[in-house]
Amino acid sequence: MSVASRFDLNIEKVLEDWGVHHALREVIANALDERALTSTIDVAIKKDKTGRWHVRDYGRGLKHEHLTQKEDPEKQSRPDVVIGKFGVGLKDALATFDRHKIKVLIRSRHNDITTGKFGKHGFDNLRTLHAVISPPSDPTMLGTEFVFQGVKDADMAAAKEFFLQFSGDKPIETTQYGQVLDKGKSKVARIYITGLRVAEEERFLCSYNITAVNTAIRKALNRERTNVGRTAYVGRVKDILLDCKTQPIAQLLVNDLKNFQAGTTHDELTWIDVQVHACKLLNAAGNVIFLTPGELIEAKDMVDKAIKDGHQVITIPESVKDKIRGDTDYEGSPIRELATYTTQWNASFKFEFIKEKDLTKQEREVFKQTDAVFKRIGGRPKIIKDILISRTMRTETYNHREALGIWEPDTRRIIIKRDQLKHVQQYAGTLLHETAHALSGASDISEEFETALTNLLGTLAKNTL
Repeated sequence: MSVASRFDLNIEKVLEDWGVHHALREVIANALDERALTSTIDVAIKKDKTGRWHVRDYGRGLKHEHLTQKEDPEKQSRPDVVIGKFGVGLKDALATFDRHKIKVLIRSRHNDITTGKFGKHGFDNLRTLHAVISPPSDPTMLGTEFVFQGVKDADMAAAKEFFLQFSGDKPIETTQYGQVLDKGKSKVARIYITGLRVAEEERFLCSYNITAVNTAIRKALNRERTNVGRTAYVGRVKDILLDCKTQPIAQLLVNDLKNFQAGTTHDELTWIDVQVHACKLLNAAGNVIFLTPGELIEAKDMVDKAIKDGHQVITIPESVKDKIRGDTDYEGSPIRELATYTTQWNASFKFEFIKEKDLTKQEREVFKQTDAVFKRIGGRPKIIKDILISRTMRTETYNHREALGIWEPDTRRIIIKRDQLKHVQQYAGTLLHETAHALSGASDISEEFETALTNLLGTLAKNTL
């Protein structure tokens, strides 16, 4: 091509809503795509001394044929690394620049390109936007350079904000589906697709960069590349979170989950599978215990024990507790909710038995009434071998409080907490309660235990009267 020629861009629809920053976005996106596809050095964006802005990549160089493409097969085959897929994006950008009186020069080793309004071929009275193709001013140059005259600094800054590379958003964790990004002090989270911002979310905890593009996202990436609906990307955001494996993400999620009572949790924490995933991650990574708000009040003794043992208390909704109860984390360890912790605590528990001679005088007087109490029910049952006193007691699994007394079938002994020796009435009541367990072989809140206890009380009343 030795002389300049004109190429009708044939733009059927002008995107009236596009500003200069949208057009610059397309140019930058094409440059970043070329860098990704050719593995060349970073794209350069700079302003020269004359006030002109330059955007340059170091790839294969733009040809005038690229102005005719509708969809780029190369980009279509690499949706995981490129931003664009429509060749019309550049044509839209050139039309927008023209509408805003921005002068554009495109340079590559193949050609130099500018734009202008000329009569349409065969219809000279109808003027349309044309690309003016000239021989290359530098046949040896690498890549493609766009030179803009009339672009404001604010427009370039706004264009760069569309891209993760220039946004300052830092990755917290990278997965096979994309990245979780720290949105910093911003109140608005940003959704990127292969590095291009396509939506904003006021109710999201984090920003996200989706790199594994599925069919729903491909269909939603319209020509304008703005206002991509949540339904298109929310599934992938969930995939990213469920594929996270590190404690920082888990801690971030469960810290937000604590706000569920106040109704201020972010939208990611309304997804129960994400809530459960966060609990499993944190359980594997840290010394934690998961409790519902009700358990914090009802099982205060066990909560105090857990905190004293160095556990971090994580408050969760009842719906999450139902999901993690009896489950294990990703390392195969039981998830430590209240029942699990109580079982673990009891398993490691050791009684602190007190010999009769070490009791106070008052306590010994009460303890000596043991045979008298048994006499009222017809004598000590043969199944009971020993009656022991302990300063400490295991925790009841049904109410998570320290037991007043315990019947051990294996050792055939009744163990009573020392503080029950303050009064005969307390001691006798606990002794008879555990005797009912011994005779019935049943646990609390069972018909067999209730029947045995009722029979004992009836015998006691008869013999006393």
